Amino acid sequence: MTPSFEAPAEASDVVRVLAADGSYAPSPTAERYLPLIDALTDAELETFYRDMVVVRAFDRQATNLQRQGQLALWPPSLGQEAAQVGSVRAARTHDHVFPSYREHVVVTTRGVDPIDIIRLMRGLTHGGWNPADHQNTHLYTLVLGAQTLHATGLGMGLVFDGRTGTGDPEKDEAVIVYYGDGASSQGDVHEAMVFAASYNTPQVFFLQNNHWAISVPVSTQSRVPLARRGEGYGIPSVRVDGNDVLASYAVSKLALDEARSGAGPRAIEALTYRMGAHTTSDDPTKYRTSDEEESWAERDPIARMRAFLQNRGASASFFDEVDAAADAYADDVRVRTNALGDIPTEIMFDHVYGDAHPLVQEQQRWLAEYEASFEEGNA
Repeated sequence: MTPSFEAPAEASDVVRVLAADGSYAPSPTAERYLPLIDALTDAELETFYRDMVVVRAFDRQATNLQRQGQLALWPPSLGQEAAQVGSVRAARTHDHVFPSYREHVVVTTRGVDPIDIIRLMRGLTHGGWNPADHQNTHLYTLVLGAQTLHATGLGMGLVFDGRTGTGDPEKDEAVIVYYGDGASSQGDVHEAMVFAASYNTPQVFFLQNNHWAISVPVSTQSRVPLARRGEGYGIPSVRVDGNDVLASYAVSKLALDEARSGAGPRAIEALTYRMGAHTTSDDPTKYRTSDEEESWAERDPIARMRAFLQNRGASASFFDEVDAAADAYADDVRVRTNALGDIPTEIMFDHVYGDAHPLVQEQQRWLAEYEASFEEGNA
């Protein structure tokens, strides 16, 4: 018999600051994190809300662009905004961030142009951006779980190079890596945790449990909460309400600070919900019920934070300005996407290897000759 899990708003071990209706209602497990919440300014709280609203507008625009044939594929982030915004806003600018392929607000918050994500999903680039140019924000990884190995390897390098655990906030670096509940069943994730624990890496494993690995429910993947997988490797782990941006921020900040200080890796399971499809090639109505989706819509992270800010006295003009900014952001993405055009075939050979490679050079030569054979006079 497949076990069922408690809803995140009800599970006793889950850290929560805001109730589903936006009221300030910290869970008992949130007590140690409340000083971090209390230290947030009004401007920072409003930034959290703005981040979530803007990325949702972008996400919806990108979904529409895929339906119009402008993109090959799009992985929606609808519903997971709070988990992502809270965690990335907790990182320092010199920390390293390893996304999966759904962390749109994570990478744009750290300076990546949203059109670079579009270019990747359109097939115009192998990677999308240069991590060195964007505050150590590493590339999307479409191979499930592989980014956890990349993150652990870099974390080991930070330990070997003495760039963490020194007590110098200007020098010490940490790593945060994002992955989903489906990826948590991949061997790469477990190997990454073994090495992270063995080498005491300054690393946070941030698991977004959105309850569905495409069409497979999380209850089929694990008979215990996924946070216990980290605990099995000796990595301190915590479960957080992933639809509560304040809880996500506080839990992530403390975990990153502890990891950066030399205390070793930490793991976070953010309980959230993928309100949209796994990707635009998926049809979630084939495996999810409308009752389930409606129950999670009542925990919408943006509505929750909006209610909280309204209770604090945020003005109507603030929300109007955010909505206008989000619309303008999405419109700009649409205009620039439509102007991208086709891919020049020769750039597919760029950046495949760090140095010139004879096999790639031979393939490039062959393609040039093949294309030239169709020119007038060569038929």
